[in-house]
Amino acid sequence: MTSTLLIVQFVIAIILTITILLQKSSSMGLGAYSGSNESLFGAKGPGNFLTKATIALGLAFVVNTLVLGYMYNQQRQESAVDSVKTDTLIPATPVQQNTPVAPAAPVAPATPTVPASK
Repeated sequence: MTSTLLIVQFVIAIILTITILLQKSSSMGLGAYSGSNESLFGAKGPGNFLTKATIALGLAFVVNTLVLGYMYNQQRQESAVDSVKTDTLIPATPVQQNTPVAPAAPVAPATPTVPASK
C-alpha cells in the first residue's frame, strides 16, 4: 500500500510542477511555448483552469503526504519482537505436582530354593 501511495506521490509532484510552470506570469514562463493552450481553453480559460488544477493537485499532494507519513510512522512503531514466533517446547506454566512421590524401595531378589527330594 505504501509503495502505491509513494508512486502516486511522485506522479502528483511531476504533474503539479508542470501545471505551475504552465501558468502565466510576468515573464510568461513555459506558457510562452504552449500557444495552443489559449485556443484549447479560450481567452480567459487557461488562467482559471490552471489555477483550479494547481489548487486541486496541491491539496491531493498534501493529503497524500500526510497519509504516507502516518503509514510510515505506524510501521516504525512496530517492534521486531512482535514478529518473533513464540512456539517453544518449554511450557508457559510450570507443571506442579500435588504430592511428592517418594521413590519405591528397591526390592531384593528372592533367594532360590532347592527342590525337596523324595
